[in-house]
Amino acid sequence: MEPNGILPLWKEPGMTSHDCVFRLRKILKTKKVGHTGTLDPQVDGVLPICLGRSTKVAEYITDQGKTYEAEVMIGLSTETEDAEGAIVEQDASDKTISREQLEDVLQSLTGDIKQIPPMYSAVKVNGRKLYEYARKGETVERPVRTVHIDSIELLDEEDSWQGQHIRFRIRIRCGKGTYIRTLAVQIGEALGYPAHMSRLTRTQSGSFSKEQCVTLAEVEEIAQNGDIGSILQPLAYGLSAFPFEEITPDLLFGIKNGQVLEEHPVLKTEPFVVFTYQGRPAALYKRHPDKPGKMKPEKMFGFPPTDEV
Repeated sequence: MEPNGILPLWKEPGMTSHDCVFRLRKILKTKKVGHTGTLDPQVDGVLPICLGRSTKVAEYITDQGKTYEAEVMIGLSTETEDAEGAIVEQDASDKTISREQLEDVLQSLTGDIKQIPPMYSAVKVNGRKLYEYARKGETVERPVRTVHIDSIELLDEEDSWQGQHIRFRIRIRCGKGTYIRTLAVQIGEALGYPAHMSRLTRTQSGSFSKEQCVTLAEVEEIAQNGDIGSILQPLAYGLSAFPFEEITPDLLFGIKNGQVLEEHPVLKTEPFVVFTYQGRPAALYKRHPDKPGKMKPEKMFGFPPTDEV
């Protein structure tokens, strides 16, 4: 039987997210494998992988908040805004940055902030990815986007930093679409210096944390022992950001058949509601865009539902 569930993978440096999917397809002998948002090759960290029927919830995990630990280097900027790119600007002056000064800057960059995606990114402009323009030496106007930063915590304990090149570590909790590389550049700009992100690790993605994760080598060993189900989370785990409501008898026929129904009260404050049957997700409903007071199915998970892994 093909595996169904969500695999909390620890992506190691040097691999693309697609490399991980390719390897898992071979290890688990299944084609239904989907990742939940790319991590750059040099970045390590939490990468939930959806298998089988659980690929239906991959987009909702992708949309959930993330936590990163990053190292920022002040004193030079690069083409790619990280340590991989060629140096664009360098400031070799002796610098002194106080803890208070740095914490003020980090505070100013929390909440809703505007970012311009890096040229070396997968954001599409006029049907082409930005990195495709960049690799050909072409420039194009990039869209300004608003992202949400929940918090930025300074992880180092120094009272001040001195030197030509200054490094410090931060923990960022943020919403979908945030570029930590760009945030590093913005921190440098606020301090008055060129900057880039010199290292990055993703420690949390939605409900999935570092402590839950397994490496590809560990997955391979567990799969060879025929115990892959022991490390998979059920489909329901990927929907844990939304409220769950058990289907009442009067709603059973309508939800089973994916009908437009009277809006559930929880949708006045939440984007989705997960309807469960005997405790398992059966359907995901949202407010109807054209019919006030009504709700419609966003996704159906099969009936009777199953969380088999």
